[in-house]
Amino acid sequence: MKKTANVDEYISGFPKETQKLLKQMRATIKKAAPKAEEKISYGMPGYDLNGMLVWFGGYGKHIGFYPKPSGIKNFQKELSVYKQSKGAVQFPLDKPLPTGLITKIVKFRMKENSQKTKKN
Repeated sequence: MKKTANVDEYISGFPKETQKLLKQMRATIKKAAPKAEEKISYGMPGYDLNGMLVWFGGYGKHIGFYPKPSGIKNFQKELSVYKQSKGAVQFPLDKPLPTGLITKIVKFRMKENSQKTKKN
């Protein structure tokens, strides 16, 4: 995928059905973290509030969600139905996004970053 300048441009590079899920992911994150700065980071949409919170990306068969390893670890039970790695989870394109779970993870990461900032 070519380098993109912003999130709208990033999303527009995908098929319509994938775009719908990417827009839903974006809206869910922005609603959970309205003060987070949206940016392209590591070539994909990322959200920064007292440090990077989460990223997401579109792929051929899934939407990747990257809430850092702590975001995966703390929601292991709820995420167990999805393919995942230490710092990433894959939401299949043919299933609805778990927006409630995504919201909980984003809020957890905001709290985590806020506590980290207070320590510094």
